[in-house]
Amino acid sequence: MTQNSTNLVDTARQLLAIESILGSDWLLPVSRNKNPLPPLQPAEHTSTATATAEAPSPTVGDTLSPEEKAAALAELNQSEVNNCKKCPLHQTRNHVVFGDGDPAAGLVFVGEGPGADEDATGKPFVGRAGELLTRMIHAMGLDRQQVFICNIVKCRPPGNRNPAPEEVQACWNYLIRQLEIIRPRVIVTLGNPATQNLLQTRVGITKLRGNWQRLPDIGNGLAGTPVMPTFHPSYILRRYTPEIRGKAWSDLQAVMQQLGLTMPKK
Repeated sequence: MTQNSTNLVDTARQLLAIESILGSDWLLPVSRNKNPLPPLQPAEHTSTATATAEAPSPTVGDTLSPEEKAAALAELNQSEVNNCKKCPLHQTRNHVVFGDGDPAAGLVFVGEGPGADEDATGKPFVGRAGELLTRMIHAMGLDRQQVFICNIVKCRPPGNRNPAPEEVQACWNYLIRQLEIIRPRVIVTLGNPATQNLLQTRVGITKLRGNWQRLPDIGNGLAGTPVMPTFHPSYILRRYTPEIRGKAWSDLQAVMQQLGLTMPKK
């Protein structure tokens, strides 16, 4: 086989791998990923909080069993978040969308806020974007109940607009306490609002995605947690091109490498 033929075969396989995010059985092995895991590096921050810690510091989440973490998250939800009226979003919500998944998950996905389907059910990422996220998680060889999924804000912004700064601020402590309890090994931020708020940066997702970041010192023991910014599933659906899907899949492969996950078999 000539070099050109080999390149064509590799390209075809890469395209099949991209398509497989939406349900195909065949996936490109991580070792064949043309965008390998880059070194961890801090984002350009707009605050004085540091993101260059070598490793997260110990925190209360490190001392809790999975059962205790589940109880702590349930208590936070029932006693505070579910009854929250800190911002006007509570006036238009049907349900608070606290988050869902494994309370001791090594991987947490953070989006911007609930949509109409999420507001109706009280569960995160259950609409079309949620279906795509579920398939992306499955492509990593994981189930939704093996990760934790939440949002920056816990109530739906009207019209599915981006959350306003005062709405983010109202929910900020809830998100930080969730992360302090769970203590994930890796956080994947989905889209601009989640990425820019958690990394405390104005740099956009198109520049940050695919490049490892460190979580700033925004909570007890959270500084230094690896963060992989990637596109929000709704953005992928709107711009459903091989290039966009390929970049998202490359980001997920990097997360798999970081977590030591192996590619699902055919």
